[in-house]
Amino acid sequence: MAKNLTTRSEDYSKWYNELVIKADLAENSGVRGCMVIKPYGFAIWERMQAELDRMFKETGHQNAYFPLFIPKSYFSKEASHVDGFAKECAVVTHYRLKNDENGGIVVDEDAKLEEELIVRPTSETIIWDTYRKWIQSYRDLPLLINQWANVVRWEMRTRLFLRTAEFLWQEGHTAHATEKEALAEAEQMINVYADFAENFMAVPVIKGFKTESERFAGALETYCIEALMQDGKALQAGTSHFLGQNFAKAFDVKFATKEGKQEHVWATSWGVSTRLMGALIMTHSDDNGLVLPPNLAPDQVVIVPIYRSDEQFEAVSEVAKRLVTELRSKGVRVKFDNRDTHKPGWKFNEYELKGVPVRIAIGPKDVEKGTVEIARRDTLSKEFIDMSSVSEKVIALLDEIQTNLYTKASNFRKENITSVESYDEFKKVLEDKGGFISAHWDGTPETEERIKKETKATIRCIPLDAVEELGACVVTGKPSQKRVLFAKAY
Repeated sequence: MAKNLTTRSEDYSKWYNELVIKADLAENSGVRGCMVIKPYGFAIWERMQAELDRMFKETGHQNAYFPLFIPKSYFSKEASHVDGFAKECAVVTHYRLKNDENGGIVVDEDAKLEEELIVRPTSETIIWDTYRKWIQSYRDLPLLINQWANVVRWEMRTRLFLRTAEFLWQEGHTAHATEKEALAEAEQMINVYADFAENFMAVPVIKGFKTESERFAGALETYCIEALMQDGKALQAGTSHFLGQNFAKAFDVKFATKEGKQEHVWATSWGVSTRLMGALIMTHSDDNGLVLPPNLAPDQVVIVPIYRSDEQFEAVSEVAKRLVTELRSKGVRVKFDNRDTHKPGWKFNEYELKGVPVRIAIGPKDVEKGTVEIARRDTLSKEFIDMSSVSEKVIALLDEIQTNLYTKASNFRKENITSVESYDEFKKVLEDKGGFISAHWDGTPETEERIKKETKATIRCIPLDAVEELGACVVTGKPSQKRVLFAKAY
């Protein structure tokens, strides 16, 4: 199987696009800006979904499902929310088509909707309209709901997984009796996302909160996790929003307190999407293809038989099947590729391209010697080991690969966070090196916008662990009390 990938150093964007297609993850569809997620890509997303869903439920959340369509009037109830999403909304105006006199199909003007419907770009409005019916008393709180869904944001410039007109995601929406509880929820969920990114995706992230101009539309505070890709650009991997009482007031969601008073609830929302697939690809993969962390790989191990005759195949298969049973009993996701339609070399290339963490090759000589060849995807190294110690070796190796991928990505990020003291230095680092730039900012949206306009770099976050450090804004020289992180971003 010839890979023929463009190299990352040659054209990173082209490398990414080719890899998504050739590794059989996704492809463009007949609808502009929308993608078809293929079985292998969806299997990785299912692994992500399963782990996140487990983590949500362990923190007390339940899944529900809300409508795809939102009455347009709902959006007008929260002014900043509609301002934030208006340009990306797809609108349904009619509910029927008809044949025209020329045999074509046209919209039936007699089937115009009384109220236009928005195809959800996010679900706050429809959910808060529903919560009004669910919440009457403090006994109904906290209300901790998540939904797995698709959303539509009519993006003009799209790229598979990173930015598509329709994408898959989860969105949590919670209601609380107090401001303190809601803030704790928003912080808890950004910590859940960071835990998932680092321990399952092997992607190191920086936890922080957004500036006012970068916040989610309708939020009082937006927490985020930011990751650094191999090309030096940042990627926002997840967000958690403290919504205050904005949506509760807009939709009149009140509860009776223990004292019998009527108060508006406090709210949060939080979400991650199939954009995580893009983060996974761009953090670890190389010029040979995908590199998947074992914790998320659909197949952690693949066994490839090498043989010339039916007799050899039977002998090798007997050993392979025994290993499959043994590894599966230890909780390892393993596949025995016994297809006779492709040669071993082709299979080796395929699984290297698809990023399977460990490959085991077994041939007639291995059967005789009682050994197997084990290859690891992250380092492309190989070794022969005794057949009796395969399961022990594989389990240790999967842990080692997971740790190695995180360490490698963490070291790369560490090397690519640069502190600067002047605007000239800022622009030089941005142009020559990239990565995160740690700089003082005067806290004004005007300066933030100027930097964005002149350099295309944005404030990715104000790190949660940022220490107080008196300094001067790199642009205006005005006083600053802490550094923020800038970068060009996806």
